[in-house]
Amino acid sequence: MNAKEYLNRLLVRYAGTFDIYVPYKIFEREFDAYGFFSSHVEKYVLTRNANLYTQDSYEHSLFLTVDVVTKDLIDEMKRVILDYVEPTLVLKGEKNPEPNHMYSYMTVILISNKEPEKDVVKYLKKQKYDKGYMMNVRGFSQAQFCMVSTADEKVYTNSAAHKKKKLLNGIFKEVKDGKVGFQELWDKGEVTPYKQV
Repeated sequence: MNAKEYLNRLLVRYAGTFDIYVPYKIFEREFDAYGFFSSHVEKYVLTRNANLYTQDSYEHSLFLTVDVVTKDLIDEMKRVILDYVEPTLVLKGEKNPEPNHMYSYMTVILISNKEPEKDVVKYLKKQKYDKGYMMNVRGFSQAQFCMVSTADEKVYTNSAAHKKKKLLNGIFKEVKDGKVGFQELWDKGEVTPYKQV
């Protein structure tokens, strides 16, 4: 399989809970897709007037297919997170997130046709970015880096993204089993991706 085939199936899995934008441009880079997830939870005692707490959680996921992942590409993705995803999508131009913000995961999933060099794997695994807002009263944001190699069917992540490995590894089998892809569902009108404004 190649990177596009893998992504085609992966987006089906994400589309169940994420709003999918195809394509999505940030600065000079056009990503294959962007996924947005949000969750709003409220806890009450007996009535809605007795609200104990409200929590809003988010995930911003960028998907990019490439021939091979390099250190320069990883550095570019870090800049995208720091210079666009956090200030624009998480903070919406403000100094801090809204009062009920609990967390925002900022995820980059790089899908390559070729195996990465060993030093690139080590470099990706060492990536880390966690930031608390107002001593965590307004929650935190965290960068998650994932790299999928379709050549040898391996998945690599930094420590923050380790829980995504199971899903990402499972996509290899789903593609081989011929499970339906996002493009096919789109062609049938069963999913409709969002357009970037």
